[in-house]
Amino acid sequence: MADYELTRTTGQCSVTGRAFNEDEAFYSVVIETAEGFERRDIAEDRWDGPPEDAVCHFKTKITKKDQPRKMFVDDDVLINFFLRVADSTEPLKLRFRFVLSLILLRKRLVRYERTIREADAEYWEMKLMRDKSLHKVFNPSMNDAEIEAVTGELGAILHGDCEEEEPSE
Repeated sequence: MADYELTRTTGQCSVTGRAFNEDEAFYSVVIETAEGFERRDIAEDRWDGPPEDAVCHFKTKITKKDQPRKMFVDDDVLINFFLRVADSTEPLKLRFRFVLSLILLRKRLVRYERTIREADAEYWEMKLMRDKSLHKVFNPSMNDAEIEAVTGELGAILHGDCEEEEPSE
């Protein structure tokens, strides 16, 4: 499994370089680059909407030091991320999508329908419950440690050191 590290929030605006204050709201954007997924944080007063190449974006804020960190991701953000990487053949994105499907399955946002075998590959057919559409998800046959590692990377993309509010596409 290839390692992929996504940096957590730097605590500063990627446009101005200004440090965010504790409890200050800002926007986080996940961009697909040649190296993988990259997170950029943008101050509210510099936000003009998500860039065209954004995989997802959400409004967030730095957690107060005296408060426990909330780990909340809106279901629409997860579904949107799942759909946006659907056509990728890159190994990292295939693993991300598989782990996302497990998360969505646990949240009952998708339902396992059947296993499809094509040549030496295995796919899970999943039904997206909100619109009943069917989606083939490649099963990369990951072990528990690999799933845990990808889950951690996914958490870094979606959370960083922040708590999330008002997620969007």
